[in-house]
Amino acid sequence: MPALCRDCLKTFDAGKRCPECGRPRVISHPELFDLSIAHMDCDAFYASVEKRDDPSLRDKPVIIGGGRRGVVSTACYIARIRGVRSAMPMFQALKLCPDAVVVKGRMSAYVEASRQIRAMMDDLTPVIEPLSLDEAFLDLKGTARLHHAPPAVMLARLVKRMEDELGLTGSIGLSHNKFLAKVASDLDKPKGFSIIGKAETASFLKDRPVRLIWGVGGQTQAALDKAGIRTFGDLLRWEKVDLVARFGGMGERLWHLARGEDRRRVSAHAPVKSISNETTFGEDTSDVDILDGHIWRLAENVADRAKAKNKAGRVVTLKLKRSNHSALTRRVSLGDPTQIADRIYRTARGLFDQVSDEGPFRLLGVGISHLSPASTADVEGDLLDPGASLRAGAERASDSIRARFGPDAIVKGRALR
Repeated sequence: MPALCRDCLKTFDAGKRCPECGRPRVISHPELFDLSIAHMDCDAFYASVEKRDDPSLRDKPVIIGGGRRGVVSTACYIARIRGVRSAMPMFQALKLCPDAVVVKGRMSAYVEASRQIRAMMDDLTPVIEPLSLDEAFLDLKGTARLHHAPPAVMLARLVKRMEDELGLTGSIGLSHNKFLAKVASDLDKPKGFSIIGKAETASFLKDRPVRLIWGVGGQTQAALDKAGIRTFGDLLRWEKVDLVARFGGMGERLWHLARGEDRRRVSAHAPVKSISNETTFGEDTSDVDILDGHIWRLAENVADRAKAKNKAGRVVTLKLKRSNHSALTRRVSLGDPTQIADRIYRTARGLFDQVSDEGPFRLLGVGISHLSPASTADVEGDLLDPGASLRAGAERASDSIRARFGPDAIVKGRALR
């Protein structure tokens, strides 16, 4: 049976240890060198970046989020073992893990790390479908001749480069379609490399819970439970026509996934519809100076992500939530798309001025939508604001300095409010 050492990348016949380096991090599978659809998912990405940049956090439980009344964005594995999960209210997370270090997210640092990982992926294949900053599908079909190695070896090399050069780890799922590749990447985190081959697909899925299906949320799960469908084996007992009658378009998808079938291609051109960022405050506030500082930081995070994706947005949206959880949303269309933080901020601040007396507020969000390529961004001058082009130039110069010396090399004064 073909085998691969994940440390020295030696290929050999199956064994418990690598014959080259003697290490036990060996993966073997009958279809190891025949599969080419992969899903790479970074391990606790935001928390891992924080631990890399601050070694004092290495052995501590780390939660990324925004204060006691916010929610958990993500958490390291030490905190996850204690029961902390993404989207959990912060007060609940701190009850489970009272010694956790809560770190406010640094989106610019995560975007930069994501850029570096994407560059490494680009060295393997042009067919990459990013799902977020820290995960992506890759199609390595036909790349063996170029790299003189099968896809499995190149994927092992990718995560090894990530760890050696960036200090970040990831888990690989390798299979014959996207659905199974994503399932596989979750099987052995962190630092996992799992394979689901064609021959074993039916036996692998049969007794697994249907919640493995990406996109099956609480509402869908409840509907499936009501129909007596808890495992893939349960799904197999249904005829396609009955599933469609019960669940509509989702029913046909369920029928195919129950058999491990997924015809979706890895698409390097999957559209990103919007880019946004929000924060929940520890205490409700109507303080305009405090809120102004948050609007700037959120606008900067949105701009960083837009620049990382080479996107610009024509519509700027401001989202506010009052203390009674009622929401306010305001949006405006620009004359041309933008990815400049200063312009996003000034537009969002103008929207805020329309509703600033309706606080206090517990949540604030800023976003852009109606996205287009970055080449279309900020091409029109603003006759009412002749300083806009100078500020945009200064921002791009600041971006270059932050890319070279780190995300905190330059901090805007209003961000300190």
